[in-house]
Amino acid sequence: MDWGGWAVFGLVATTMLTAVLILVQLAGRTRLDLPLLLGSALAADPDRARFVGFAVHLVFGQVFAAFYGAGFTTLDRTGWWLGALFGLVHAVVALTVLVPLLPAVHPRMASDRAGPDSTAVLEPPGPFAVNYGIATPLVTIAAHVVYGAVLGLALHPT
Repeated sequence: MDWGGWAVFGLVATTMLTAVLILVQLAGRTRLDLPLLLGSALAADPDRARFVGFAVHLVFGQVFAAFYGAGFTTLDRTGWWLGALFGLVHAVVALTVLVPLLPAVHPRMASDRAGPDSTAVLEPPGPFAVNYGIATPLVTIAAHVVYGAVLGLALHPT
């Protein structure tokens, strides 16, 4: 596997993915604040949670970049289109499997079944995270496709 590429471009791709999500949130297309969502599982203060969440996302991004790199190596091929396809699959799995499981493990997120007595500070994401805005699934998919395309361009099977 291309370990040097993984170390550098995993961070680059993850930073780009996070930047796309933040820019789209700031533009009002989604209310998904991924650094806050991840970080608030570990820190109660929103400002600290955003910092912690960004760091956690960078670590997760490196882990996923290693899987992408292993996939490229296993297939003995790479390219922006293959990376984009990996990113599409990654996003679909995240939206259909991981996001619905968040309320079960996130200490500050309500579930869809939470009643009025819930003390959770984050609303549940809902199916495909649409509770954070109707454009959230499309934005999430687009950001992950960009992530995969960057890795597909930058990593080379060895």
